[in-house]
Amino acid sequence: MMGPSHALSGAAVWLAGSWAVDHFAGYAQSPLAIGVGTAVCAGGALLPDLDLSGKVTRNQGGATVARTFGVFSLFVAEVIEKISLGVYTATKLSRDPRRNNGHRTFTHTLPFAGLVGWGTTALCASYGKWAVVAVVFFMAGLALRGLFDEWAERAGWLIVTLASGVIAWFTAAHLPGDRGYPILGFAVGVGCVVHLLGDMVTKNGVPILWPIPMGRRMWRMIGVPNGMAVRVGGRTEVVVLRTVFTLIAILSVFGMFAPHVLQRLDLDVWADG
Repeated sequence: MMGPSHALSGAAVWLAGSWAVDHFAGYAQSPLAIGVGTAVCAGGALLPDLDLSGKVTRNQGGATVARTFGVFSLFVAEVIEKISLGVYTATKLSRDPRRNNGHRTFTHTLPFAGLVGWGTTALCASYGKWAVVAVVFFMAGLALRGLFDEWAERAGWLIVTLASGVIAWFTAAHLPGDRGYPILGFAVGVGCVVHLLGDMVTKNGVPILWPIPMGRRMWRMIGVPNGMAVRVGGRTEVVVLRTVFTLIAILSVFGMFAPHVLQRLDLDVWADG
């Protein structure tokens, strides 16, 4: 899938999950908590594509996520792509093909999703509020780059970075500082898993079961049959799937907040009466 579809699917899944725990388990969250979780999950849904690097010296190419913060994020993507290729080369078996790039390898696995989720939780638990703010800054930038791709492309990486800074500042100003916020690590991990599921419905699939060997292959790509696969950037992805994700997000927000708004209006009517 393309970056905007990944980000939108991450946001939709987080909002739908927030509605579900509110409706069925009575676990209500503040609007700020829902907004931060949604941004982090949307950003996490772009994170696996940091293994698709571009040209650092020209500030060109790469996946959507790699262009978020200009040369800096392109450099990070270059490093992660080489690490992913190294992991692939070091662990491949006899039936695994030779590769000259690391895209759709290590960062497209469940262990990677678990690792970044756990790492985010550990970072926030160890360093507190300012680690939370740093995570929000980075993930908000990815979310902005994905959810508002055309605007971000026109505005440029500097404006995206400044907007991420504003979101992080607002979060720092309103977020209590006496918690570790493990939910952020969960949001990052969920976003990564949503990315994997999105890529599994496209051609080629992802090595989601790594490092389980199957038939002398460590990196077997798992996905739907090619005849059923969604074409990346095609009508099914851009029109159908994005419309579905948008509707899920809107209905989830409505389901969480509409009852409270209606209750408040009823109270106001009774008070006026």
